[in-house]
Amino acid sequence: MGTLVAPQTTTTWNIDPVHSVAEFKVKHMMISNVKGQFAKIAGALTLDESDLVNSHVEASIDAASIGTRDGQRDAHLKSADFFDVEKFPTLSFKSTSIRRVRDRELTVEGDLTIRDVTRKVLFTVEGPTPPAKDPWGNTRVAISATTKINRKDFGLTWNAALETGGILVGDEVIITLDVQFVKA
Repeated sequence: MGTLVAPQTTTTWNIDPVHSVAEFKVKHMMISNVKGQFAKIAGALTLDESDLVNSHVEASIDAASIGTRDGQRDAHLKSADFFDVEKFPTLSFKSTSIRRVRDRELTVEGDLTIRDVTRKVLFTVEGPTPPAKDPWGNTRVAISATTKINRKDFGLTWNAALETGGILVGDEVIITLDVQFVKA
């Protein structure tokens, strides 16, 4: 008797950096949000099409690609006060578990590394979308993901006190990812 071999159901999908963005927002002076984004994202999704929870995702971000629409602020964020991009050029994420909440709604837990600190984070994820063909014959899927972190947990501790009380930069950071993947 021969054994049955399950058909290959795992596929690889690479992040399309041109159609993907990693954004963050943080309170400024305790009154409004300042937003920024990282322009250079890379990574891959190993998708188990028979059972999504067996999938795995890894991503990296070029820390020096940060942009907040203010050159002076960007330079400060790249400095040792924050991301220290000379010493720690990459932010990274590696999933450790994926759970289905509902159809096309997941939670993805994993290890986020900023500077030299790695912490578990939990993303709420919409997607992946149904596969779609682009005009050049590539197959694509997309996800949107959100998490909240405390920046101090990752060694991003710089701050300044305000004359009126309070602090210049909030501790809670909301991270939003809109990522498009192309089937390898």
